[in-house]
Amino acid sequence: MPEERIKEIADNADMIIKGYAFTKNGDNVSVLNINRPACALYMTVEGKILESSMDDIEQEIVLRIWEKDSEYMEVQDA
Repeated sequence: MPEERIKEIADNADMIIKGYAFTKNGDNVSVLNINRPACALYMTVEGKILESSMDDIEQEIVLRIWEKDSEYMEVQDA
């Protein structure tokens, strides 16, 4: 993935924690490991993984971050 695209994703993320960029898309969330952009995850806001290119350990890390910190996601005003 080109570095410009990674920067764009990071700039538009609602939350970045421990190198993971979380971006809310309606009722789902996209997560990108900024340091390893081949590792990404797509899940529901409830934490159900829909699609992932992360290994099981990294998925567990992301889910724990989400469970602990999802309340800090930026709220978009219309």
